[in-house]
Amino acid sequence: MLFNSINFMVFFPIVIMVYFFISRKYRYLWLLVSSYYFYMCWNPKYILLIAASTVITWSSGVLIEKYRTEKKSLCKCILAVCFISNIGILVFFKYFDFILMNINSVLGKFGIALLEKPFDVVLPVGISFYIFQALSYTVDIFQGGGISAERNLLKYALFVSFFPQLVARPIERSGNLLNQINDLPNKKLWDYERIANGLLLMVWGYFQKMVIADRVAVLVDTVFSSYYMFGSLELVAAAIGFAVQIYCDFASYSTIAIGASQVMGITLMENFQMPYFARSIKEFWHRWHISLSTWFRDYLYIPLGGSRCSKKRKYFNLMVTFLVSGLWHGANWTYVFWGGIHGLYQIVGAELAGVKNKLNKACKTKTNCISYKIGQAAVTFILVDFAWIFFRSNSLKDAFYYIERIFTRFNPWVLFDGTIYTWGLNRFEINVLLVAIVILILVDIIGYKKQMRIDTFLQSQCIWFRWGVVILWIVGIAVFGMYGPAYNAKQFIYFQF
Repeated sequence: MLFNSINFMVFFPIVIMVYFFISRKYRYLWLLVSSYYFYMCWNPKYILLIAASTVITWSSGVLIEKYRTEKKSLCKCILAVCFISNIGILVFFKYFDFILMNINSVLGKFGIALLEKPFDVVLPVGISFYIFQALSYTVDIFQGGGISAERNLLKYALFVSFFPQLVARPIERSGNLLNQINDLPNKKLWDYERIANGLLLMVWGYFQKMVIADRVAVLVDTVFSSYYMFGSLELVAAAIGFAVQIYCDFASYSTIAIGASQVMGITLMENFQMPYFARSIKEFWHRWHISLSTWFRDYLYIPLGGSRCSKKRKYFNLMVTFLVSGLWHGANWTYVFWGGIHGLYQIVGAELAGVKNKLNKACKTKTNCISYKIGQAAVTFILVDFAWIFFRSNSLKDAFYYIERIFTRFNPWVLFDGTIYTWGLNRFEINVLLVAIVILILVDIIGYKKQMRIDTFLQSQCIWFRWGVVILWIVGIAVFGMYGPAYNAKQFIYFQF
């Protein structure tokens, strides 16, 4: 069930109405039933996978807490079994075809008979997200630190499957979401300001998805699917367009999830903080997909040794973390390469930091002025967007050829001969897209300068301005939203991960 579908528009109000009127002690049960139904709308049989992961990690957490102080070696074995079983599920459903393809590629070079695919494996929606969230809970129990094992299996099942953030998250930690689930009977549900702000966030998320992301996707898909027919300008425009698309697509899901949860009195962590305003690659990863980047930091980078080691070891840890992060995004070498590029960015940035500081001092560069900061943000965006080309391409060969054409097929005249309107969007659609992007930039500027979410900012404004903005967004969604034929809602990009 997609957030931007008619089904969800019916499902969500029903869930909220029952949730608000049901007995306090049954709230979590209603949300659990709703969450499982929400997930089963994609493929009912895959509910067994999330249930299996839930039971394995829950029982592991209980056992680890029981023997944590007395039998440390046993706890390590339990944790290992928990990880192997959950990662095994993930590898089988997400990477089976990828592994088989690469094995056959190697065997073919030696003239060995290729392995046949024994059965088709369909990727369950959101499997990477809920397995990572469940595993982080088990690790937190193992490490202690004030996190206690949840004894109620059904409450823990809700923590793993909570429907607003089930398939594209943010990836929550037990210390935040599970504690709130336990506190549901004590929550005050009728809070006008909280509910209004939550609905406002949902509207903004829908605007990002349906007016911006799905519209620019038309241009991006047109160019990337036939990139060998286009010149430099179209290819650069499509690359920038994809940067906008993936940001608005994924940020919109997180925004809708956070807003929907807020309506129910549950606070989810922020997942995006104006990432394209970052002035370095390191800062970009502090602002982009925060829940995932902090997950890899806490459960992979730091266990590998983090930065408390030699420089070579630190760089090794960084590269491994980013390569694994790339592979997490998909079973394709393009994702691994994309992760490697960002790892290389981090290493080169760390190595050149001293040189950059010396050059700034020698040239007496005013590093606090707005022009310098804009320059840093522009360079960072160019580097990020370059890496996005690999992320979006179907193969490494396509990505390299795409980049080659950018530098060898100059065609500035397409700006003036009307060709620009043959990239999938006509003049009217492009004008709508440009206006919508300007609104996006203004919202991000407010968030960057004020250090507050758009709902908090609007809440601080006079009522006519607040409602004027909300009505503008709603009209924009209704009139300019990309619905598709017979209202076929477009899937969110990160559902495939």
